Formats: sequence, C-alpha cells, structure tokens
Amino acid sequence: MANQDPHEELREGVRRICADFPDEYWRRCENDHEFPWAFYEAVAAGGWVGIAVPEAYGGGGAGITEASILLEEIAASGACLNGCSAIHLSVFGMNPVAKHGTESMKQAYLPRVATGELHVSFGVTEPDAGTDTTNIATRATKVDGGYLIRGRKIWNTKGHIADKCLLLARTTPREEVARRSHGMTLFLVDMKVPGVEVTPIPKLGRNAVASCEVSFDDVFVAEEDRLGEEGEGFNLLLDGLNPERILLAGEALGIGRASISKAVAYANERVVFGRPIGQNQGISFPLADAHMRLRAAELMVRDASARYDAGLPCGAEANAAKYLAAEAAYDAADRAVQTLGGMGYATEYDVERYWRETRLIKIAPISQEMILNYTAEHVLGLPRSY
Repeated sequence: MANQDPHEELREGVRRICADFPDEYWRRCENDHEFPWAFYEAVAAGGWVGIAVPEAYGGGGAGITEASILLEEIAASGACLNGCSAIHLSVFGMNPVAKHGTESMKQAYLPRVATGELHVSFGVTEPDAGTDTTNIATRATKVDGGYLIRGRKIWNTKGHIADKCLLLARTTPREEVARRSHGMTLFLVDMKVPGVEVTPIPKLGRNAVASCEVSFDDVFVAEEDRLGEEGEGFNLLLDGLNPERILLAGEALGIGRASISKAVAYANERVVFGRPIGQNQGISFPLADAHMRLRAAELMVRDASARYDAGLPCGAEANAAKYLAAEAAYDAADRAVQTLGGMGYATEYDVERYWRETRLIKIAPISQEMILNYTAEHVLGLPRSY
C-alpha cells in the first residue's frame, strides 16, 4: 500500500520486545533506582543496540532515522527515558569513533558496542562550565605513551556502569589558543581503573539510569585512545551533537505518544456525571491539540534525520526537532496528568513519571533557550547574544 509506513517492520520488531516490559516493570526500576538489565539484555540480543554501528564492525549499518524510530518506539511503550537512556549512548555516542577513530580503535570497540557488551558514558559537561563547553577545566597532560587526565565531569549518564568514557579535555589552556574552541582533545578513557571516582546524583526522575559526577585523578589514557589530532576534539564532538538532538527528539515523541494513549484510555473509561469524561470538550480538545502538536514535531524530526543521513547540513533542523518535540511531549504529558486528575498524581497510573521525564528533555542535552539562541543567530542572522 502506498501509505504504508516504510519503517513499520522496524516498529513492530521493537514493540514485540517492549511488550515484555510493561509499565509495572519501569515503575519498579524507577522506584528502586535499578538499571533495567533484563530489558537491556533483550534489546542487545535482538541486535538493536548496534543499529547505527557500521556493518563492517558488527552493527546494523542503519541511519539516524531508523535509530530515532527505535528510541521513539521504546519510549512509547511506557519505558520512556529509562528505557531509551539504557541504550542511547551506545546508539549515537560512539559516532565520533566510527567517523574519526583509527582502524584499530574501531575494531577494538565498535563490535563490543554493537553487541551491548561495552557500556559507554559521555564526559563533556562540568560543574563550572555547564553549556559553555569551551570553558571546561579538565586537563589532559602529555606523558610518555599517552596522557594523564585530571578534572571533573557531571551528568555522565551510566557513569556507574560504563566501561569507557568519551571524554573531552583541554590539552592547551584556553588563554593560549587563537579560538576558544581550539586546544580541546577527545579521548576514550577507562572508567574502571584507579583514580576514577563515580558518584550518582540524586534527581527528580529517570532514576533507573543514573546520572553521575565523575572525577579523574591523574588517570592514564594511552595515545592510541585519542581521537583525531590533539586540539581538534571540539570539532570531532560536533559529529555526535546533531544526531543526539535528533534521537532525543524521537524519544520525546515516544513519551508524548504514551501520554496521549494513557489519557485517551482513561477519558473513555472514566464516567463522571453519567458520561465518559472524554465526551467533554474541556478534556477532548487539549488532547486533540497535543496529538497534532506531536505530529507536527514528528515531521521536523523526520526532516532532520533525513538530512543527516543524506550527509546534508542539519544543525538548524536538528535543533528545531529537539525544541519542538520537547515542547510537544511536555504538553502531552502535562495534559495527560490533568486528564487523570488526582489519579494523574498517583504513581500507579504512570503519567506522573512520563511528565517528570518530559521535563528533563526541555533541559538536556541542551536547553530550549540555547536552541533559541542558535536559531536566532545561525538561522535568522541576528547578533550573537552570549
């Protein structure tokens, strides 16, 4: 049929796996702060973790379009960010290695990422730098055979279980470089060695997958685990940022879909004053509006991923996709809570968990305000505001 979704087989395959992990499973993982190992192992066994890893290294060789649909379906199952974040970094995080790593580095790490054996964390954000990545203080000092890493990173997803950290560090002080983005280098650093201390951060939601503060106290990294040339790390990092925003946008769509589904089911079943509450326009109109906003955001996500997969510039589209999907998902989850009323505030109905996780997407990995800054400057041509 002409109107059939070309990715329906992919969606159905993901849904079959997710069907074994209902809301009750995710509620328990969230409440117990327990990594969803059973889910992770099932997804890895199905070959989904390596969906975007090149086929030459044991992956599926698919594009960001397929990867974003994978994560959307996981989120839509009720797994939300706890399910997506369990595999998110494996899906996109090693993209700089696939593009810029040496052949020996690719052979050593990418097949293990594809099978789910190797867990990777992302070390960019720092307590005193935040969004100002060029102001990071973590240093990599050259020594015989490699570098010593000293500094702190924050909000490292899966830092407590990761084997490697894709870490950005300064190899040249900021005051000694011509441009503030120069003098930073990207490394693959061992996480399970002396000198690495990992501390999970207590937080509002997505508690099945820890976010961590990680300190590096003169941790040695071999020269062969440096990506690209010294000082070029910021540019290499950019190869991971647009896909990350597209994938987060897909996850937002999924949570929005889960929220609408839960709200519609409740609105059809809940009878007040002798009629289902979904018959009232005060309930139905906000849900219809939220649905349409999600569909509109979906078009932006698909446009961004298609451009990325075609090798076209997609910075504006990737940022817009993340912004619009985050707004639409938050609206959908908030309206789901409102639809359920008091029960929306109860953990057993799950929409409060969906709502907490959509709130995160408006902050991370880049805030909505920074996306507006980007769009104003790089799309509209207005003066830089920061």
